[in-house]
Amino acid sequence: MGRPSNTEQRRADILEAMLEVVAREGYRGATVAAVAQEAGLNPGLLHYHFKKKLEIVVALLERLAAAVEARAERKLRRAGDDPQARLLAYVDAHVALGKGADPRGVAAWVAIGAEAVREPEVAAVFQAAVEERLARLEAHFAAVRAARGERRAGSRSDAAATLAAIEGAYRLSAAAPDALPKGFAAPALRRMVLGLLGEA
Repeated sequence: MGRPSNTEQRRADILEAMLEVVAREGYRGATVAAVAQEAGLNPGLLHYHFKKKLEIVVALLERLAAAVEARAERKLRRAGDDPQARLLAYVDAHVALGKGADPRGVAAWVAIGAEAVREPEVAAVFQAAVEERLARLEAHFAAVRAARGERRAGSRSDAAATLAAIEGAYRLSAAAPDALPKGFAAPALRRMVLGLLGEA
């Protein structure tokens, strides 16, 4: 495999800088000038690779979503074929501490999600990412029910409740990290998911 082109490397550097600035300063603080400075580039060069801030945000959201999905795939492989173990592994990929956990990514995700409330273009991108996660969770819930010979009804609402809990854990861990017990999210969400499946 060859080395990435200079353009690919610059775009990666810009995304890394955007991640750092958004995680530290929030969406509004992630100006083109601040991102360029973090990346060690002049703003004109940044504009050569991304025409506007929204393009960087879209690429960063894609990168964050891809990182979580890659972590999920690793956990799903270890979970094997059992649908319930796979569902719990998918949830763990989003909230468990340890290898692959990304506090900066969570902080950036929260900041961008908050901006989606005000900015329609950001909202469209954020909603697409959320819909993809919701669909994956729904498929996992439906697979558990199918394996049990149960109707799949309720899988969509259970997926929505689980995703809401994941997003809530993200927001609290980003906004009030010292108020929460360390590592609370994964075990609590596992119990919640099992309860939704009627095992509590």
